[in-house]
Amino acid sequence: MTILPLSPADRASPAALRAFLAECREAAVRSGQAKLVSISLAVDALDPLAVLESIFEPGEPHFYAERPTLETAISGAEVAREFEARGPERFAQVQRFIDETLAHTIAVGDVESPFGGPHFFCAFGFAPEAEPGDPFPAARVLVPRWQVARAGATTTAVANLPVDAGSDLDALAERVWRAHRKFTRFEYGAGPAGGATERRAAPTGLTPVPGTAAPAATDYRTAVARALQHIAAGDFEKIVLARALDYTAPAPLHPLRLLNGLRQRFPECYAFSLANGRGQSFIGASPERLVRVSKGVLETEALAGSMPRGAGASDDAALGAALLHSEKDRREQRLVLENITGRLAQLGLTAEHPAEPTLRRLANVQHLHTPVRAVLGGEVRLLTALAGLHPTPAVGGTPVTAALARIRPLEGFSRGLYGGALGWVNARGGGEFFVGIRSALVDGATARVYAGAGIVAGSSPEKEFAETELKFRAMLDALHAP
Repeated sequence: MTILPLSPADRASPAALRAFLAECREAAVRSGQAKLVSISLAVDALDPLAVLESIFEPGEPHFYAERPTLETAISGAEVAREFEARGPERFAQVQRFIDETLAHTIAVGDVESPFGGPHFFCAFGFAPEAEPGDPFPAARVLVPRWQVARAGATTTAVANLPVDAGSDLDALAERVWRAHRKFTRFEYGAGPAGGATERRAAPTGLTPVPGTAAPAATDYRTAVARALQHIAAGDFEKIVLARALDYTAPAPLHPLRLLNGLRQRFPECYAFSLANGRGQSFIGASPERLVRVSKGVLETEALAGSMPRGAGASDDAALGAALLHSEKDRREQRLVLENITGRLAQLGLTAEHPAEPTLRRLANVQHLHTPVRAVLGGEVRLLTALAGLHPTPAVGGTPVTAALARIRPLEGFSRGLYGGALGWVNARGGGEFFVGIRSALVDGATARVYAGAGIVAGSSPEKEFAETELKFRAMLDALHAP
């Protein structure tokens, strides 16, 4: 990536902007290669979700992710560049696309600000191949035309523009100038929860979609029982089985309205929304980081074992203590941790982690949690590590190959992005990915809601069913919210 020592604030006029874009077009002509022009500008504090609401269009892709307790949020909308991949090499294919794009990128402005410069928003499905009818491909990467992100008190707005020999400079300059004025003087208006043209009736209740084939309660218990037979036979030690429930609302569901409810109720989770531009959105509040890379250090975590939250402090503490001393849950969590450290070792990385797990408490459930870190070295990059870690035993099983072979036949539906890896890569090679769980696929007035549980020796079909019911509540409550 070429970073030019130019300040958009110092050249803040339509004429200066057009002159700069003309220089970029000449560079594209000379090289015979289209350029991605990335303009970053630090602006007054903004809410990226409110910005996304203001430019939301059902026919345009978008990406949003936020962790309120960490005061970080990032959003991107519309398409400057995009790429799709499939198969076992999809992570490497996406990395090549990123490298090729950055080789022909011209960046100016506050590129070194938090979330400055072009970001590559990625979504990898649970499986290496999408199934017919899946709304998202097995792998997709988006460079948004507009990006707004917040890190603490710093907000950075980024415009990404494809420029080639045939680009209309007047139109590009006008578009960027309008965005510049909007982001530097942003006025919050009525979003989808209150806008006169976007208001929808609050659901009074959700009912199953007529004619759908959502798995019945007994089907899941039967699947768990069959999985336990495989475990007893020594086919694998653990398998994660999910359920999918299809629901409909009295009026179309707005993904960003649902997202706002999720980020308020689960501030410690990744609240996310990913739209394909054809009307479907994958949304959720994921508690699980898959991998983060910053300044040469990789961070991941082992999250497994579940227990409800208590009605009061004493009840909650008792349930947490029971989880910490549960042999079955400790074993499940240990399998996840050992698998993660083993996969990092295969990449030549030495994992560091505490000796004992702690409790990760969410609004409606608590888990056993162990943070893991490793210093990167050699040829290992973020997407290399992601390819090595996905899917973890927390969403797949162990041994991974044997467990994955049984998931689709036992579950009876395509997971799509459920259990997949969603996140971003920045121009410096850092970035963050989380696991697409506690989620739903929204399409108009319908939503397919997902929840899963880890099955190991000692699991009970009834208890695992109850665990998925508990996990469903996060999305169902959001869908019910007024």
